[in-house]
Amino acid sequence: MHNEILLILSIVVIYGSVLLMYRYFGRTGLFCWTAIATILANIEVLRVVDAFGIEQTLGNVLFASTFLVTDILSEKEGATTAKKAVTLGIVTSVVFILISQSWLLYQPSASDWAGESFEIIFSNTPRLILASLVVYAICQRLDVWLYHKWWALTTRLCGDTRRFLWLRNNFSTLISQAVNTVLYNLGAFWGIYDGATLVSICIGCYVVFIITSIADTPAIYLARKIRPVEEGKEDAKGA
Repeated sequence: MHNEILLILSIVVIYGSVLLMYRYFGRTGLFCWTAIATILANIEVLRVVDAFGIEQTLGNVLFASTFLVTDILSEKEGATTAKKAVTLGIVTSVVFILISQSWLLYQPSASDWAGESFEIIFSNTPRLILASLVVYAICQRLDVWLYHKWWALTTRLCGDTRRFLWLRNNFSTLISQAVNTVLYNLGAFWGIYDGATLVSICIGCYVVFIITSIADTPAIYLARKIRPVEEGKEDAKGA
């Protein structure tokens, strides 16, 4: 149960961190989290583990947290701000590719001990991040679009803009995550793993995404109640 406990703890810590970033730094904190999670998830995804009886890559919880970010921004700040977070994630990936690849151009000294590890990790990184970049752009924009489509539908049906938050949050994420799971794993690992392993990884990733999507429901309800500290300061100055 070692891996399972770590995954459960990671959901609590990562989603809790998103809420804290929003509480103390507002939308700026969520923009910063998007950049952090995008970089770390693309490194962490290189590790494959067994947990809950399935084979899966790491990075799923961090990546899922970026969907929580766009859903919070959609709910509290609007589609334009949510799309800005998506664009930031794309730019972060491009910059990370360029900088991480420049590290491999240096000639290591005789006393260097990390060079081989850098080569192993970051020589594979461009393919993973390029796959992530394309899929991220597609799926995150799909998530924002779906979120507001579900919102418009439930508002039209019940006449209340605040109801059915759980529906727009989960249904937008689950659909976009299904698209993400298939496109990313095919783009990142086709030719690296055999077909059976790819299918196993896709199933494992999506099961994790289902769990993380359901788990982020309390987080987005809490986020809707959060009033960022900076927002409160601005109101006080205006008074």
